[in-house]
Amino acid sequence: MQLESLRRQETLQKLRTVYSRQAEKLGELDAPGDASEFKDIDKELVTWDGPEDPENPRNFASAKKWRITLIVSLYTFVSPFASSIAAPAAQAYAVEFGITNSTIASMTVSIFLIGFALGPLFMAPLSELFGRVIVMQVTTILFLTFNIACAVANSTTQMIVFRLLAGLAGSAPLALGGGILSDIWAPVDLARAMAFFALGPLLGPVCAPIIAGFVVQNADWRWVFWILVIVCGVTMVIGMIVFREETYAVIILNRKAARLRKETGNENLHTVFEVTEDIKTGFWIAITRPVKMLVMNPVLLMLGLFMAFVYGFLYLMFVTFPILFQGEYGQTPGIAGLNYLGPGVGFMVGLAAFTPLLQKIYLRLTAANNGVAKPEFRLPILLFGGVLVTAGLFWYGWSAEKKLHWIMPLIGTSIFGAGMIPVFSAVQTYLIDMSPRYAASAVSAATLFRSLFGFAFPLFGRQMYDKLGYGWGNSLMGFIALPLGILFPLFIYKYGEPLRISAERRMEESDAKVRARALARSSPSLSLP
Repeated sequence: MQLESLRRQETLQKLRTVYSRQAEKLGELDAPGDASEFKDIDKELVTWDGPEDPENPRNFASAKKWRITLIVSLYTFVSPFASSIAAPAAQAYAVEFGITNSTIASMTVSIFLIGFALGPLFMAPLSELFGRVIVMQVTTILFLTFNIACAVANSTTQMIVFRLLAGLAGSAPLALGGGILSDIWAPVDLARAMAFFALGPLLGPVCAPIIAGFVVQNADWRWVFWILVIVCGVTMVIGMIVFREETYAVIILNRKAARLRKETGNENLHTVFEVTEDIKTGFWIAITRPVKMLVMNPVLLMLGLFMAFVYGFLYLMFVTFPILFQGEYGQTPGIAGLNYLGPGVGFMVGLAAFTPLLQKIYLRLTAANNGVAKPEFRLPILLFGGVLVTAGLFWYGWSAEKKLHWIMPLIGTSIFGAGMIPVFSAVQTYLIDMSPRYAASAVSAATLFRSLFGFAFPLFGRQMYDKLGYGWGNSLMGFIALPLGILFPLFIYKYGEPLRISAERRMEESDAKVRARALARSSPSLSLP
């Protein structure tokens, strides 16, 4: 018995060694998904039942894939919907709570985005350890609970705390959505699915203030949050019904191994993931991965900076729209809320124009590269976003500064909105292609970055416009957007591949050191064969 146990330990150690060497040679992100080629080393290794295994998420039926895609897109609509719905109500509850500082009033709206920034640091790792479905369902329940708390809040402190907690819970769809889609879609089919996913974070913040504006004008401000609670509740019920099947391959294989151990009585059955990494080590690596990606990957940092800048200005617009259209144009809260349709129309135009163009350019560049796809092939369309975002900032700013007809600043916001679509679609598909196995962590890193900007921009927006006016204030933003949206994408398209590969190697080496130290602590007597 002792000899058999020793042989098994030697087999497991050999599997760890061969797998780690293969991962080091190919890059961990390209390492075999289920390690099935190592079955000759370890006869008790649990893998997929062939390339057509229906349990493999990539082999899900097309209808199921689109069902999952649409519910994830709905989730990513509702969370950002909650982020901006408080903007039209802020002036009303500021009077009730005695808030006289405009920065504090803005903070009650934008503090939600601090939750968006911090939540992904935990959501993505938890999903990679326990599965996407359980994390999404639990956080959806918490999201509903904290929004109910906002509806009954009676002080500034309560509103800030509950909005922060709602943001933390609501960050799960943004953190996990990209990973879920990469679980089920092959790279060549990902662009269309990502278009729906990218639309939610953009349309949600637009639709919410439109509804809230009329609610505040005709009812108590608390009804703004009760409407949000109704939307959250309906989405939660739909999600519980539709999104029940796990999509993360690692979790599915581990559960398969557990099921086979129970059915066969063979406690030695295992997946490669169960023997190459313990839960504690895996959680530590996963929870630090998004921040490490930002620090160690200059490409992600540059692309994330542009997306964060654009996202931050979007929320600056949302917070300052009531000031501009109610104060300068004399509109009622309900009519002023309709101005949020400006960027919304831009989003829809951008979606129709740039989603097929993104796929067309990607396929053409892949074909020209002898059929070998690269993440950089997602980036040329980003140049359209840089031009449109910059043009929209100038148009919106100077038409508002000169108090032209209200349609003129709205046209500027529509141009800006159209430019956001290629920015979000290109950057997020690039991040998924760059890190397919850790797509949730890569998207979480970008979400952390952009949410911090979304929180910060509204805090200085009113002061900037008071000092510089809408014309020069938006011109300043435009002068920043131009190099971020033009020079960065050109540089990354031409020189980004070696930077990306080098960053991936550094990440792999860093993770390998953590695993090696954990392995040495857990089995100091074992020597590598």
